[in-house]
Amino acid sequence: MALWAQAQTLQGDALQQMQNLYGTHFPIEVRHYFAHWIEDQPWQDIDPDVRGHEGKARMILDALIKQLQYKYDQLSDTDFLLRLKMKEIADHFTKNYGNNPLDLVRIIKHCIATEQALVDQATGLNQERMSAEVTARSETNRKISEAFQLLKQFTQETENDLQVMQQKQEFFVIQYQESIRLQAQLQQVQQQPAQDPTRVLNETNLNKKKGEVDKLLQQEAHQLLQMRITLAEKHRTTFHHLSELQQRIVEEELIQWKRRQQLAGNGGPQEETLDLLQQWCEALAEIIWTNRQQIKRVEMQRQQLPIQQPGPDILPELSTTITALLSQLVTSTFIIEKQPPQVLKTQTRFQASVRLLVGGKLNVHMNPPNVKATIISENQARALLRNERIKDNDNSGEILNNTGVMEYHQATRILGVTFRNMQLKRIKRPEKKGQETVCEEKFTILFQSQFSVGGNELVFQVRTMSLPIVVIVHGNQDSNAWATILWDNAFAEANRSPFCVPAEVTWRQLEGALNCKWTYVNGRPLSDSNMKYLAAKAFNINNPPESEDFGQMKISWSQFNKEPLQPNRSFTFWQWFDGVMELTKKNLKGPWEDGTILGFVNKDRARDTMLMSKQNGTFLLRFSDSEIGGITIAWVAQDPNNPSERQVWNLQPFTTRDFGIRSLADRIHDLPHLVNLYPDIPKDEAFSKYYTPVRDKPAQTDGYVPAALKATVETLPPPVASPMTYDNPNTPHPMEGPASPTEKPTIMNDMSPDSEILGACGPADFDGNGGEADMPEDFLSEFPNLASDNLPDNIDVNKLLGFVDKDAKPF
Repeated sequence: MALWAQAQTLQGDALQQMQNLYGTHFPIEVRHYFAHWIEDQPWQDIDPDVRGHEGKARMILDALIKQLQYKYDQLSDTDFLLRLKMKEIADHFTKNYGNNPLDLVRIIKHCIATEQALVDQATGLNQERMSAEVTARSETNRKISEAFQLLKQFTQETENDLQVMQQKQEFFVIQYQESIRLQAQLQQVQQQPAQDPTRVLNETNLNKKKGEVDKLLQQEAHQLLQMRITLAEKHRTTFHHLSELQQRIVEEELIQWKRRQQLAGNGGPQEETLDLLQQWCEALAEIIWTNRQQIKRVEMQRQQLPIQQPGPDILPELSTTITALLSQLVTSTFIIEKQPPQVLKTQTRFQASVRLLVGGKLNVHMNPPNVKATIISENQARALLRNERIKDNDNSGEILNNTGVMEYHQATRILGVTFRNMQLKRIKRPEKKGQETVCEEKFTILFQSQFSVGGNELVFQVRTMSLPIVVIVHGNQDSNAWATILWDNAFAEANRSPFCVPAEVTWRQLEGALNCKWTYVNGRPLSDSNMKYLAAKAFNINNPPESEDFGQMKISWSQFNKEPLQPNRSFTFWQWFDGVMELTKKNLKGPWEDGTILGFVNKDRARDTMLMSKQNGTFLLRFSDSEIGGITIAWVAQDPNNPSERQVWNLQPFTTRDFGIRSLADRIHDLPHLVNLYPDIPKDEAFSKYYTPVRDKPAQTDGYVPAALKATVETLPPPVASPMTYDNPNTPHPMEGPASPTEKPTIMNDMSPDSEILGACGPADFDGNGGEADMPEDFLSEFPNLASDNLPDNIDVNKLLGFVDKDAKPF
């Protein structure tokens, strides 16, 4: 069912949210009439923040305008209004997006993504929503929504009270003026002659009226005073609830989002969209701003009509509180939406994006602020959090293209800036701490800005720091740098001092981080047996009992990536793990996801427990213990020197370089010694889909005979009765040569070193009946080294020269 068809079934708030997506920027009529066309476009291939994708965006824009024009031409005169609408939209798109088609792409992608989220929420297609975590999230959202409803109710009540109080104060002023008028009249009457017969009557009447007015004024003043006190208490209650809700959103929900963003750097689930958080923050900003304006109006009323208040006046406290809440909200919602790379190489371009979640609501975009990025050290970051000032030129390096202007996107209500072409030109490293290496030094990119709200009434200086960054200058530092980042991302605590992490953690904590990283890189997660193997390797325990539980054992940073894995090894546990992870990612991801690679298997266990109990030719794949990023094949076979004994053989490990020459699957196919993948899966069944496809034999128009590569195991003879058949004609038959079976297998050509010369022989040199053809005498005289007397006994001269049986399979 198409997304738009599902979106039209939404009801209630979800339907309203979907409708709110559309407007003059992207009319809902376009979404409706061109739904299939819109959903068929490759939106995933276009990033609106990458200027290089503008060409693709322009193609989308031009195609959409053509769709609108075609629709206009197809409509009849009876659809006059719709025809006008189509033309109006086409003109609008041309005018508003012609110079920046990426804006249109951003809007459409936002609409589609929001529709999908609303549909998933309504239909329950997202299985994660059935989990306890999602249930808790729904409960949290419900409570926050209820809190907002309560705050809106409080704010409306204080607004009503303020209006009533304003009316009463205006009435009081009128009555006060009436009292002054009566007093003036009374003074005039009192100046009349005493014998005037009307004086006494007039004075009596005026005193009576003035007394009534003064009594009313006293009553009104008392009511105004009580209303002011009551209103102040209501504001205090509102601000208390505001503070609690803001703390929940900013100190909990936003911090949790940042934590998920950090864990995503280790391969965790990608952080959720900021749209809901922005919605909450904007609602907070609106309520805070409204209440702050109310406080200012109360202050103005008091200035206009001062009334002595018994007891302490809490209005100054309320004014300070509401301004502080606004300041905290603004400074806390200046965040990094897209983090810069956490392993950053000098002289390399990188990107980052910054966003102000309340910018649209506070109209910050009316005077767009500038944002500046600088790189600072760990100590400088700590100084900033202590509110110590850092000089503008006191940074730890130089970043090119480090300034930008925040832009507001009306359709998405996002105020932000994307730095697309930053480059770390140089780095200034601080003094080392003890035995710390450069790959353990942490930096951060500081983003700073300043802007005003309320007509320069309030000026905010905001800043935010990126996740920790390790700066490298060469690719060989990459692995150690990622060790630092993985440890920091996994074990950092909220509100820590930059960038403190524990010196040791439990194995249970570390295995979770390793499994998360591995799963993100290679798909299939690590099993319990894999983790037990890794724990034994990390703690250097050989053959631990099956009941061994490593969960609560402590592993230190030094054990993780400073100390050698074993006394006779030159690499650490992380370097070994990272090596096999990269090997699997680049060369073995498919077989790993299929489960055909066991990988994390102890050599002794592979031999004694697994292979020796299986039939000859059974093999398995395990990661090398002795070489970083290596994988070996172990198989069981008869001992050629003692036919009554069986032995497990291990090939010298293959690395990425080897697989660049010939893939693992093709190597396995080449070797007749390998019959069944452990425990008993025929190797073709396990690996055939990864074999190099068979290609038609190319015509030898250039006079050359094609050659092929294959793997062989030297010294070991092939199995006497191997059940293997070579049903892949593109894979050559094995050839044996003298060497140790534990050495790396060699890649050999099917053809002789002189195949270029022999390739000149045409079809006439072959016996059409499958027999041997006569070799020209002058051929051997010209190449005496090819004479049969000069060749080893086990070489077939006819095969060497290309004379083959017509029924033989091609090379």
